[in-house]
Amino acid sequence: MMAQDKSPLSIILKGIENSYNIQFNYAPDNIDQVFIRAPDSNLSLQEVLLYLENNTDLKFNSSENGIIIITTKPLGKFCGYIKSKEDGLPIEQATIQTKTSGTISDKHGYFEIDIKSINDRIVIRSLGFKTLNLSANRAQKATCMDIVLEPNIQSLSEVYLTNYITSGITKTNLGTYEIDFSKFDILPGLIDTDVFLSLQAFPGVLSVDETATNLNIRGGSHDQNLILWDGIKMYQSGHFFGLISLYNPQITKDVLLIKNGTNASYTDGISGTISMNTETKLNPKTTASIGFNLVDLNGFLDLKISDKSSVEIAARKSLYDYLKTPTFNRYFERITQNPDYENNTSNVLNTNEDFDFYDFSLRWLYEISPKDKLRLNFINASNKLVFDENTVIDNLERSKESKLTQNSIAGSLFYERIWNEKINTSVEFYETDYKLEATNANLLEDQRFLQENQISESSLKLINKYKINNRFNISLGYQFVETEITNLDDVDNPIYRLLVSEVLRTNGLFSEMAYISSNKKTYLNFGLRYNYIHKFKKSLMEPRLNFSHRFWNYFSVEILGEFKSQNTSQIINFQNDFLGVEKRRWQLSNNSSIPVIQSKQGSFGINYSKNSFLISSEFYYKYISGITTQSQGFTDQFQFEKSSGTNSVYGMDLLLKKSFPNYNIWLSYSYMDNKYTFKSISQNPFPSNFDITHAASFGSSYTKNSFKFSLGLNWHTGKPITEPVKGNEIVNNEINFQSTNSSRLDSYFRADVSALYTVDLNSKIKGEFGGSIWNVFGTENIINKFYTLKDDTVIETNELSLNFTPNLSARFIF
Repeated sequence: MMAQDKSPLSIILKGIENSYNIQFNYAPDNIDQVFIRAPDSNLSLQEVLLYLENNTDLKFNSSENGIIIITTKPLGKFCGYIKSKEDGLPIEQATIQTKTSGTISDKHGYFEIDIKSINDRIVIRSLGFKTLNLSANRAQKATCMDIVLEPNIQSLSEVYLTNYITSGITKTNLGTYEIDFSKFDILPGLIDTDVFLSLQAFPGVLSVDETATNLNIRGGSHDQNLILWDGIKMYQSGHFFGLISLYNPQITKDVLLIKNGTNASYTDGISGTISMNTETKLNPKTTASIGFNLVDLNGFLDLKISDKSSVEIAARKSLYDYLKTPTFNRYFERITQNPDYENNTSNVLNTNEDFDFYDFSLRWLYEISPKDKLRLNFINASNKLVFDENTVIDNLERSKESKLTQNSIAGSLFYERIWNEKINTSVEFYETDYKLEATNANLLEDQRFLQENQISESSLKLINKYKINNRFNISLGYQFVETEITNLDDVDNPIYRLLVSEVLRTNGLFSEMAYISSNKKTYLNFGLRYNYIHKFKKSLMEPRLNFSHRFWNYFSVEILGEFKSQNTSQIINFQNDFLGVEKRRWQLSNNSSIPVIQSKQGSFGINYSKNSFLISSEFYYKYISGITTQSQGFTDQFQFEKSSGTNSVYGMDLLLKKSFPNYNIWLSYSYMDNKYTFKSISQNPFPSNFDITHAASFGSSYTKNSFKFSLGLNWHTGKPITEPVKGNEIVNNEINFQSTNSSRLDSYFRADVSALYTVDLNSKIKGEFGGSIWNVFGTENIINKFYTLKDDTVIETNELSLNFTPNLSARFIF
């Protein structure tokens, strides 16, 4: 309890201002909770100021215009010499900052800075080096200590917008979006940091079939996305045949989303790039966790081998072998709702269903020396669905097994050499293999249909980066890629076998120049990639551009552009292949009926950020040539059509976000006009199968201490479909369809909630418990509709989204 004759300093200062006709200038935080006795009224102004200084931890400095500036008294000075770890040379012009003051180092790397609180954090930055954080408590223990900064030779990118949607999500001046899962809060409907579901929170990214992994970035098909895991190109992206991401969230530290302006070192991915990365720093101690939810069991280990080496291991296994939870049942119903699985005929019964998935990931880091670093990656993942088809033929019971398996196995070796503060070199090699095998039994026709799709790809990439000065970087690189894809169709009655195996080899040269202005307001990155496809003797030049500029303090503008190409795509042979579960097989371009796919994209964006309020908008146009009807998922009269065409998309992505203490709200909206041109189908452009004209989502997140809660709403217009002509549905024993994609499904709506709570169970174990509900209101959304002809009757088939789906999770962190 304060003494009766003591008053808040703020009130005393107002009295002094009135008595002496002066003005105080101060930060309110500096005088909050300061109580003293008022000075005697007969004192002079100088005596009053001296009295105030002697009775507080504040300094009162008079300025020329009669204003008294109030600041906190420093606890002392901290000095040091900043040097490079690589060669021990002093670092000039490094910035040293605390919460209240800042300075720069001189040509000897020397600096001095005032420390005003033992809670101060001293942040030391220098372009080309990793940021260093020191505690004031540590700093006071040494006098003029040597401070060593590690080189960080990267592109000149900087964070433009922090907390873009929620904590841990940022936007850089490269126009890219980054999610740092170590700082990530929570998103609606998610209790695990599922990579692909998290990406769907961004405007311009959604899934027309509501799966986690079938991402449509600005209206593109999923096979138009480049998916990288620590630099390895992956051809399988999901478990549960797309309902959850294949990539274990415990080992995935961050993910980078690029919608345009891709770095020239990347090839493929004409619609977007998704680059996932594991931790790049050595863990100073061993950590581990084990957890489960209503879908899988999972574990993670980050093992410190030595001061120079650590290994991360993560694994997941489905619960189906041990427990069939309501969540698992919902997922299983979702993937097997197609009539090819559920009801081949009324006389066929499916029994003995067995479903399983697992994944195993490993990353090993070894710091050979301060200049040499080595990284090894390995991933293995699998999905399996097996069931028996049973029927009675000629009074005899017949049974055959149908199955579908997906397997991915990949590994890479990455080596980086830091020659000096200006030059570093990296070499990366990866091998990735994918296999899909489906055996579909048809008891009534006594037929077994086997399909296989195999991919084997090898890549070698070399990059050399050179830092000209603090404003310019250049990089040069080379990449070789060899891709082999094999497709097999094998029918035993009548005997038919078609095996096609093709190989493409691509050589790529690329270079980039990055510039950042001295005031760090203007950024320019220009890159050029040259690809040569040896088999076709085809040369492709692909320029890439990133430009951004800050103005008027709160505004920034960005211009992005790129030319890209890719040699692989996915085909859908017919609607009910692969048991009606997985319909996509990879194929290579042949430069004729299956062209090399090429894209051109340009975009213009403007952002406004002030007082925790953000408006981010981007307008874009994308043109793609070389797409095929087989890769776009037609379910009408053109599902067997084999022709190539073009795709043009223009649209807008908009995000509004406001942050409050402990609370975020955001609203995103996307507009898109997405059209195909296939001359074999129509002389006029018509809506794409992925044309979602309007999409909007509202999200909110609340974080307080160890509790996190999130609520979200998702709405979008229905996807285009082709319906039969009403009253004249059948002509010449075929369905008489209307104009292609002339109708639409009803609008889609879904509400999700999620919550997480973290608690220290004891001094060594922390518990994290969560719960979520996907589709809170159980809205029945039709995500696809197609028609088939059976016994002179048109059969309408509706594919439904996930209904009300709860999930619970628990994780124990050691």
